[in-house]
Amino acid sequence: MTTAATHLEIRNLDVAYGGEVAVRDLSLTTEPGEIVTLLGPTGCGKTTTLRVVAGLERPDRGIVRIGGRTVNDAASGSSSGGVFVPPEQRRTGLVFQDFALFPHLTVAGNVGFRLQDPAAVDRWLDWLGLADQRNAYPEALSGGQKQRVALARCLAHGPDLVLLDEPLSNLDASLKDSLRWEIRRALKEAGVPALWVTHDQSEALSIGDRLGVMRAGRLEQVAPPEECFRDPATRFVAEFLGEASFLPGRAENGVVATPIGQAPGTGPSGPVEALVRPDDLALGAEEPGNGVIAWARYEGGSRLFAVDLDCGARMRIRTNHEVHHQAGDRVSVTLAAGHPLALFPAGQEADDPRPEGGAEVPEGDPACAGSDLTEAIVSSGGGYPVG
Repeated sequence: MTTAATHLEIRNLDVAYGGEVAVRDLSLTTEPGEIVTLLGPTGCGKTTTLRVVAGLERPDRGIVRIGGRTVNDAASGSSSGGVFVPPEQRRTGLVFQDFALFPHLTVAGNVGFRLQDPAAVDRWLDWLGLADQRNAYPEALSGGQKQRVALARCLAHGPDLVLLDEPLSNLDASLKDSLRWEIRRALKEAGVPALWVTHDQSEALSIGDRLGVMRAGRLEQVAPPEECFRDPATRFVAEFLGEASFLPGRAENGVVATPIGQAPGTGPSGPVEALVRPDDLALGAEEPGNGVIAWARYEGGSRLFAVDLDCGARMRIRTNHEVHHQAGDRVSVTLAAGHPLALFPAGQEADDPRPEGGAEVPEGDPACAGSDLTEAIVSSGGGYPVG
């Protein structure tokens, strides 16, 4: 049930096209003023979800409420029955990737289209830095300016909910970073909640108050972005967000022992694989080393290395751009994470959910967890300083 702290509520949403399931049993809520980003691979159902909320698609099953008002109720399983409020009556604002501006209207005309309050037009033109372009036509504007006009038009009408469908995908990379923050600030200034669909991971991680990661029509996890990144609920989320390597080891009492040291860990006990990001590792040249450089990539301010450890696992490590190694160089890799590592049962597939912390994993050593080096680490308690 929708509460005073819930603005958008989606319950048990199902959408199918010709027998192909696009969204399956999806439930999601947002709080007033909250920005929730939806992220996932192409075809995962994120845009379909947004279109259902907008009223552009009818679900096969499920309930959608906006501000406590039911706008979809297809609980009976019939897409033609139940409650359906037309898009124009939902008080939602839409911001598309292609701007959708009227070419024959000026900037002010676009923002004020069918609007009774000219003060709202002036407010958002000023707030978004468009006052000097108010008499210009869309053809004279840059891509960034067009998207600001589209956002101003949306906010000037005072929507109860803003829906953004890949709003920055048609813009140059150099413009995306600054404009994403402008859009976020404008949404917060308006105090309006938003559902923001994107395929850009950095955009989703930085802009949303919460992040929903979708796969094959389902929500794999909904949580603050840092939680999704550091403590993913499933292996799919771990692999999909950022660059992921998995280091085999054995976990006991909240500590995971691996062939390159030990660290705090959250997740099951027993044979595990620890999620390791490129900045969770340190690269050195100390002999005798424990791995070999497979490849190196220059990234401007940094370098990314792939290292094949002696135990068989491949790790990705990001360093300062002044660190130089060539393929074939013998190197030393150590754990440098300042946070507990997320742990998954050894051999788990991306489809499987992550067990609760402390759950015992059945015996069965991963590729490196049964090595002599790991056994030595476990027995000695050496490696990563814990405490």
